[in-house]
Amino acid sequence: MTQPSLSVVIPAYNNGRTLDETIRSVLDQTGIDFELVIADHASSDDTRAVMDGYADDARVRLLDTEAGGGAGRNWRRVTEAAEGEFIKLVCGDDVLRPGILARQVGLLQTSGAVLTACRRDIVDANGKTLTRDWGLRGITRPMTGARAVRTAVRAGSNVFGEPASVTFRADALRSAGGWFDRFPYLIDQATYSAVLLQGTFVPDLQTGATFRMSSTQWSVALTREQSEQARGFHHWIDENHPEVLSKSDLVIGDLRATLMAHARRLSYKILERRMR
Repeated sequence: MTQPSLSVVIPAYNNGRTLDETIRSVLDQTGIDFELVIADHASSDDTRAVMDGYADDARVRLLDTEAGGGAGRNWRRVTEAAEGEFIKLVCGDDVLRPGILARQVGLLQTSGAVLTACRRDIVDANGKTLTRDWGLRGITRPMTGARAVRTAVRAGSNVFGEPASVTFRADALRSAGGWFDRFPYLIDQATYSAVLLQGTFVPDLQTGATFRMSSTQWSVALTREQSEQARGFHHWIDENHPEVLSKSDLVIGDLRATLMAHARRLSYKILERRMR
């Protein structure tokens, strides 16, 4: 197999209930050559059995990741195995919309940008839509990567979205040192930021993915830890890239990160009651 244009990578963990739908949403994509790399992170359910159902597809590679190391270990495992020029990570309970792969790679190729992101729908664990067309607040036009990072910091939240919404250049991720999980709650936003600081951002203004909220997210919705890590990340950027943020960016971003963590915690509590 020649080098694919795109690598879609799925770091699976206890996703037996949803993984088949996730995989199918990738393999049904058209208009682009891609590979799909899936790694099971020592799941205790039937995740590996679901993966094995796709062993005969030439586009698919199946891997195993030893237990431990948090999400970062499995995210790095699938990404380091990727061979494509571009990378999209999709968690094992999210779904891609038709056409997103070809569209996002096309945007990156024609613009020369290092990263693109789209809006997504948010659904509950049973697939009921909670919010439509969410994301990209304040970054709906091409801009420098530094400006996109600053916009996200000032928003106090990940305006780029979860990984299924994002595609980026593999060489930019390698130059950034791979997935950055010093702040685990912000592993996606922190890594996007490191990639963006090497180039420009181009938005994908269509809704291209579905993000599933579940008990996994509820269990980590700890207001204090989330807001502390967000503030820590903001100040890490300021220390390592002082040209990106102003003092007012930090003050506004830290305040909004605290408010957003409280709002997120409340939304999880409301959703948890609905799901009982």
